[in-house]
Amino acid sequence: MSQNLLTRFESHVIPLMDDAYTLARYLLRDEHDAQDVVQEAYLRAWRHFAGFRGGDERAWLLTIVRNCCYTWRRAQRHEVVAYEDEQHGAEESDSSAADAAAAGASDRDLVSSALDRLPREYREVVVLREIEGLSYREIARVAGVPVGTVMWRLARARGGLRRALKRSA
Repeated sequence: MSQNLLTRFESHVIPLMDDAYTLARYLLRDEHDAQDVVQEAYLRAWRHFAGFRGGDERAWLLTIVRNCCYTWRRAQRHEVVAYEDEQHGAEESDSSAADAAAAGASDRDLVSSALDRLPREYREVVVLREIEGLSYREIARVAGVPVGTVMWRLARARGGLRRALKRSA
């Protein structure tokens, strides 16, 4: 492969690693599995980058990550353990700051728990839209479904999140 191809890959695809990891972490709900899948996805992306005909590198890469996640889950066939964000930070000396941090962590835990209870297809579109900031069209390309299906899944997912959060409140 040419040096120009390597330079393009490094400048356009490597910076998307955080986005790839975020999607993998939410789909697999395990940070170590997500790291492994992202590594595999980047290997696949590099192998096929010469055939990439341009367009949106982010949607292209996230499609590869998504497919790797589903392949990984089928291959692993183990019970999925919910991903837990790190909850322990530096000690807060100010009690009001500690209270605010605890309330924020509690809110994040509620949302994360509600998100984990969504069916995989709903969780996927919420992560791609609300966390990754992809458009409906980009989500449709990543998920391989029509835009109308993306909109329907998002509506159902948001409704499910609202109901779950109301029950928790």
